[in-house]
Amino acid sequence: MHYVAIVNGEEKQVEIVEVAPDRYRVTIDDRVLEVDARNTDETSMSLLVEHEAFNIESERTSQSVQNLKVKGEVASVEVLDLRRVQLRRSQESLGGLDGPTEISSPMPGKVVAILVKEGDEVTEGQGLVVVEAMKMENELRSPKNGIVQLGIVE
Repeated sequence: MHYVAIVNGEEKQVEIVEVAPDRYRVTIDDRVLEVDARNTDETSMSLLVEHEAFNIESERTSQSVQNLKVKGEVASVEVLDLRRVQLRRSQESLGGLDGPTEISSPMPGKVVAILVKEGDEVTEGQGLVVVEAMKMENELRSPKNGIVQLGIVE
């Protein structure tokens, strides 16, 4: 799986490949790491990275952002899949996330569910509409907190 991780404001390209149960090949930018990972409870994880052990504590601060504590240091980490990165970049090119933001499907499809109505307050990451394309359902999510205003573009 390919992701973009934003660590304390710095963007990193990340690829994670499961090679065995609890074992992963993790590529961060151009650096390849062998990682053993196990959840120790709901908010903690134990990692063995290239023969060095780490205990990680996490605290979710929003839908996609977590604070991770590693060796006493806290880092703000946001992990985005490639579709979410494309959506964010297209919104930034339209003038950023301040003010009204247009939400559109990344591919043509059939609307199968509308999850909000005009005037609803939504939070970042909340589902807005479900679109079926190529026999798959894709949920379009809100890129920020706001109030729903409907508008149809033909």
